[in-house]
Formats: sequence, structure tokens, C-alpha cells
Amino acid sequence: MNRLHYYFASCGFADLLPLAMRVAGELDSNPAEMIEAICKVADKARTYPPTRNRAAWFAAVFREKLLEARAEVLARRKNRWYSLP
Repeated sequence: MNRLHYYFASCGFADLLPLAMRVAGELDSNPAEMIEAICKVADKARTYPPTRNRAAWFAAVFREKLLEARAEVLARRKNRWYSLP
């Protein structure tokens, strides 16, 4: 939990960690996927910052980026396990 709080605080979303935990629980995500997703959310927030209802924006974007992060983590695991010499 402390590690997640560090990443959320450094990205500027420390106040939304409980919401992120709830979304991650619904999608059965692990902390590695959550860290990957919050970094992606921070990148998107720099490009397209929320103008209204920051919590709703965060929930929608975090859900999307969490699914992307899961796909990337699984792809990395597969490439590491099945990589050719």
C-alpha cells in the first residue's frame, strides 16, 4: 500500500487512491498493473487535463489504462518466457 501511495502522490492523484483501489478491485488487478496504469494516467493528464469532475475523469481513464497495463504486463511476461535465444 505504501508503494502505491508513493506513485499516486508523485503523479498528483494521492486523493484518488481509494477510488483507484475500488476500480482495481472490480477488475481484479495487482499492484504492478496499478503502477503502470497511474503512470499512463499522469501522462494523459499532462496532455488532456480534466476540465470538470476530476474524479469521474480519473475513474474512466484509470479503468482504460488499467486494462492497457494488464495487456502490456502479460505481453512482457510472454516475451520473457518464450523469447528465442
